[in-house]
Amino acid sequence: MHYGSNTARRGFTLVELLVVIAIIGVMVGLLLPAVQAAREAARRMSCSNNLKQLALATHNYESTFTMIPAMMGSNTYSPQARILPFIEQAAMADQINFSVPLILPPLWQGIYNPAVRALVSQPISTFQCPSEAGMPMFAINFADGTTGQTAGNNYMFSNGNGVGTNYDDRFRTNGMVFENSWTRFRDVTDGTSNTVLMAETVLGDGVIGPSPSPTRPHRRAASWAGTTSTPGVPGFITGGNVISNPDLAALFQGGTFTSFRGTRGEAWVRGVPFAVVVNGYLPPNSPIPDVSMHGRGFYAARSYHSGGAMHALVDGSIRFITDSNDLIVHRAIYSRDGGEAVQMP
Repeated sequence: MHYGSNTARRGFTLVELLVVIAIIGVMVGLLLPAVQAAREAARRMSCSNNLKQLALATHNYESTFTMIPAMMGSNTYSPQARILPFIEQAAMADQINFSVPLILPPLWQGIYNPAVRALVSQPISTFQCPSEAGMPMFAINFADGTTGQTAGNNYMFSNGNGVGTNYDDRFRTNGMVFENSWTRFRDVTDGTSNTVLMAETVLGDGVIGPSPSPTRPHRRAASWAGTTSTPGVPGFITGGNVISNPDLAALFQGGTFTSFRGTRGEAWVRGVPFAVVVNGYLPPNSPIPDVSMHGRGFYAARSYHSGGAMHALVDGSIRFITDSNDLIVHRAIYSRDGGEAVQMP
């Protein structure tokens, strides 16, 4: 007669189970940062590809029209809108009638034309960095009394180094894009491989508040209140003096700025400086927030990539410019014709 084995079946003890769980936890803890790093590396590569596509689109625009798209005023269509046909967005470009006003009077209110409702709310993936943590849509008002949204933009054309009055796009700056600029490659006398065409920045948080974002990168721009335009003269004035080469660090630490606006990158479609241009006055991811004056101002490259921000040069190449880039060099590469003898970082 067979009675089977008398050997008792033995399972895991509680101690063994806890050890296994602890080992799994340690492994997950070791692997998770690597997975996150790999994901960010993929996002950074995708961001680089977006800028590459935009730089090539600008080249194709220049080849077609013999000039680089210009700003045409804060209440009109952006340079980004003009290159849509060259980033495989012909259907979107067909919706734009440049003779139809984008903003209706009073222009200072920034009230959108209801006729462009569908256009302004359409996000364009090529204009959005995959690492962006901000909101891609911003609340706006239409002239018929209704509300809506605009789709945001992370990639900005350079309007110069911001030195002197080269932040004021209403007049000729030393960048690639300003009002009625229509620059050509031949205007880049510093060399197309030494001059910034575009750079990325972060989107604002859509909030008007008493303080900037508590952590970098800053998502709100400090408002320089009390400045007024001087007709026919570049730059804004405060205290009777033209704002030129200000010490923004001293001003910021001194509590000069009490109002902050989260409208950076508010709309890819609108040619207002806070939405579509950048300059080199501040280094990438500066601890000083952007400073805005009537929509114009000192707007830095910023990103959620660790250590710097992506830039497209006029020759179409892409560079990751670090936060620690020498400020003199940084400002020099944002100037197209300064004659600076600098080496690209």
